[in-house]
Amino acid sequence: MADRRSGTGSPARRRWWRPSATTLCGLLLLGPAALAAVRVLGLDDGTILALPMAGLPYAALLTLLSAAVLAVLRRRWLAVSAAALVGLQLWWLVPRFVPDGAEAPAGAPRLRVATSNAYLGNVSPQALVDLVRAQRLDAVAVEELSGSAAAALDAAGIRELLPHREMPDGTDTAIYTRLPVTAAADPAWPTTNVTVTVDGRPVRLVAVHTYYPLGDAAKWAAGMHALRDAAPGRSRNAVLLGDFNATLDHAPMRSLLATGLADAHAELGAGLFPTWPEHNLDFPYLPPMIQIDHVLHGPALVPVSIGEHTLARTDHRAVVAELAVRD
Repeated sequence: MADRRSGTGSPARRRWWRPSATTLCGLLLLGPAALAAVRVLGLDDGTILALPMAGLPYAALLTLLSAAVLAVLRRRWLAVSAAALVGLQLWWLVPRFVPDGAEAPAGAPRLRVATSNAYLGNVSPQALVDLVRAQRLDAVAVEELSGSAAAALDAAGIRELLPHREMPDGTDTAIYTRLPVTAAADPAWPTTNVTVTVDGRPVRLVAVHTYYPLGDAAKWAAGMHALRDAAPGRSRNAVLLGDFNATLDHAPMRSLLATGLADAHAELGAGLFPTWPEHNLDFPYLPPMIQIDHVLHGPALVPVSIGEHTLARTDHRAVVAELAVRD
């Protein structure tokens, strides 16, 4: 009689996948565990580790999947370790999905702002002007704006809607506003900035464009640290908006927020809506993956709404936010 245990349906052969699946899940957990350690220790501050740190939310999904498989396989200790890692990641990520519940005071004046990276001046000037008009913007920060692109925006009519422009020589970042400018740039802020008046209340607008970590992580961190160092005592009525080249998981961004600033996306439960890359010429079919364009504000302001908008010929989605100025 043939030995049935040697057939293709033998228990030994049917169970070969269990240790293989366990090994694979264990290997898959190494990346998320390493990212968690980098985040806890702040090892991405000024180092090449800033690049993988941008993918931490996706690592959380991988951890969750691995934990589920390990639970089905009854690999108790690995499953428990994965579950603990999932819990840590959810501790960081879930608050970004949950609005903080803060309400704008009744009658508080509103400020509508936007940020748009012009992609080395290639953004469609008409698309940007149309955004200003359609969204009834009071101010917009434009990054990677060349002199020729600024002239094209003028020709498209941006100065008819936002007549005041601040763009210091030697910079690629401008602030356009329709509101009265009541104070020139504060040199303590390392980037383009002006003070405007919103129904009699002063608000400092600070346009941000930090260097990108892939090009020079130390230079990127230095730019973030310069913002952090300027913020204490100056951020109560400030709005920092632009391309930070940083997510809420990066140590320099968390250090900046720790000065008393808040991220409007996260406050409104939209903290994982990606803004880059969009219409990337090198990867035209890649959807936006990470949120690096932000609107931060001090305690004198409350976010009311926020949204992302696609503009032609730029690899960043524009971010439009409405803020209430409460005092």
